[in-house]
Amino acid sequence: MATFTYTPHGVCARQISFDLVDGKLYGVSFLGGCNGNLKAIGTLLEGHSAKEAVRLLKGNDCNNRGTSCADQLAQAVEKALSENA
Repeated sequence: MATFTYTPHGVCARQISFDLVDGKLYGVSFLGGCNGNLKAIGTLLEGHSAKEAVRLLKGNDCNNRGTSCADQLAQAVEKALSENA
């Protein structure tokens, strides 16, 4: 198991953490941001494919910021997958 921490940019969340185990996501959590929505994202992704999470979340936009907490999570997971390859 590898634990990753990521500092997002351009969003309300200040930190994203998750575990990557055999290509699957566990323990996704956000510090800051829209608490209920971000907890829901973590719950929905628990035990699911990290690559599929990237596919689903990448490019999601919040209020025309060009990114969102979900998009930042996708970027963090992509980075973790490339480092863990």
